[in-house]
Amino acid sequence: MATALVTGPTAGIGLAFVRALAARGHDVVLVSRDEARLEAVAGELRGAYGVGAEVLPADLATGVEAVERRLLDAARPVDLLVNNAGFAAPGRFLGNDVADEEYLLDVLVRAVLRLTHAALPGMVERGRGAVVNVSSVAGWVPRSTYSAAKAWVTAFSEGLAPQLRGTGVQVMALAPGFVRTEFHDRARLNMSGLPSWMWLDADAVVAAALKDLRRRKVVSVPGAVYKVAAAALPRLPRSLVLGIGQRHPARRR
Repeated sequence: MATALVTGPTAGIGLAFVRALAARGHDVVLVSRDEARLEAVAGELRGAYGVGAEVLPADLATGVEAVERRLLDAARPVDLLVNNAGFAAPGRFLGNDVADEEYLLDVLVRAVLRLTHAALPGMVERGRGAVVNVSSVAGWVPRSTYSAAKAWVTAFSEGLAPQLRGTGVQVMALAPGFVRTEFHDRARLNMSGLPSWMWLDADAVVAAALKDLRRRKVVSVPGAVYKVAAAALPRLPRSLVLGIGQRHPARRR
C-alpha cells in the first residue's frame, strides 16, 4: 500500500483528503500541532478503513525539521505529500503584528518549500510519487499576505512540474474557492454575505483533486464557477482585479 503524508488533516480539506486516501487503502501520516485531534482522526481511520495511521505532532513554523526527517526516511517511503496546512491572519496587515504575518508565511510558504524539497528526491529516485500543494483561487486576487502566499504556491508548483517530466513524479497545485470548513471561523470572518452557490464541499474538492492528479494536471480548480474565475482573472485588467479583491464578501467579526 502507498503512504500519504498530509499536513493539516484534522478538519476541512485535510480531513477530507485523509478519509479519501484511507478509503482507497493508503496508509497515512498525519501532521498537525494538535496531538489530541490527530489521535482522534488516526483512530477513526484505523477503525473505519483498517489502514496504518501515524501521528506526527509538529508546528510547521517552528518544527518543520521533524516532518522533513520523516519524508527523508528511505525505510518508510512517502508516495504522496499533501501540503494542506493553512490559515488566514485574523486582521488587516497594518493592524497585525509582523510576527503573526511572518508565522503565516512560515506555514503557507516556507514549510511548503521545505517539505516539497525533502519529498521529491526520494520520489524521483523511486520513479513514482506526487506532491499536492493546496493553494487557492485567492492567489489570483491580490488582497492580503494570504493571497500573496497562495499565489506563490501556485507559481511554485507550476514551475516545478516541467522539471519532473519523465521522472514518474508529479506536482499539482489545488486551487479551490470558498469551501465549507472551520477556516473562516478561525480567522474570525463573517461569511454570511456569500451566496450559497459560491460554496464548495470539502469532499467534492478532494474528489476533483484526486481525479485531476490521475489526469496529471498541474493546477486543479474544482467547481465550474471557479474554473471560469481562474481562467478569467489573469486576463482581466489589473485595476478591475484589484477592485474585486477590495469587494471581498467576508467581514471581520
